[in-house]
Amino acid sequence: MDTTRTVAVTGAASGIGKATAELLRARGDRVIDVDLRDATVTADLSTQEGRDHAVAEILRLSDGVLDGLVTCAGTSQPSTLMVRINYFGTTRLVEALQPALAASPAGRVAIVASLASTQGRDDALVEACLADDEDAAVARAGELEASHPHPYVIYPSSKWAVARWARRTAVAPGWADQGITVNAVGPGVVRTPMTDGLFADPAMKEVMDAAMPSPLGYAQPEAIGAVLGFLVSAEASNVTGQLLFVDSGADATVRPDISI
Repeated sequence: MDTTRTVAVTGAASGIGKATAELLRARGDRVIDVDLRDATVTADLSTQEGRDHAVAEILRLSDGVLDGLVTCAGTSQPSTLMVRINYFGTTRLVEALQPALAASPAGRVAIVASLASTQGRDDALVEACLADDEDAAVARAGELEASHPHPYVIYPSSKWAVARWARRTAVAPGWADQGITVNAVGPGVVRTPMTDGLFADPAMKEVMDAAMPSPLGYAQPEAIGAVLGFLVSAEASNVTGQLLFVDSGADATVRPDISI
């Protein structure tokens, strides 16, 4: 019996997505890599047209049976793209691929959130995302980008919203009752191209280290990929609705008395 699993990975051209795709291939999985460029499936997940294209290609390449989906595509630049990619580029893709995940005997979804989701958030933006109102969410992000003294608030808001979406989707009809698990991973500071700018700026690095200290040292993308790989494995059969921080001890340092 063929036990090879087919897993789609978004944001697979660099950083955590690339490390995850490489790990999955190394263990024998068939990987459908998705990214804006340099991938088997090239698609702009900030647009509905791009999401539809990605879904169509994933379904074609998987023959309609998808064992796992890892969503790493995202941006840390404070703009409306954070909402379009980080939240809707994930949720719309996952929802559209539910039938293919249900067709697997062990469908798995692992979403990349962030430890930053525990920090300052904009409630209006979060609620617009969770209401599945992309226009309202983008409009609110635009307001924050233009007028908020710290427009980076869009990032933790988008990641908190997607983590909450994962938790409630995990036990919604059509998911757990179809054997599909849905989990999120919240990385702390990871050495990727996305964080190069923070490390290059001493002032920003000081802010980052204060907000997300790393007692175990800064994580490499492979450390996050290993956890994502487990969550989309057949063995992860009873783990669902979780937000798992892979943060080198940052949350325990900043919030020692909070367990969730």
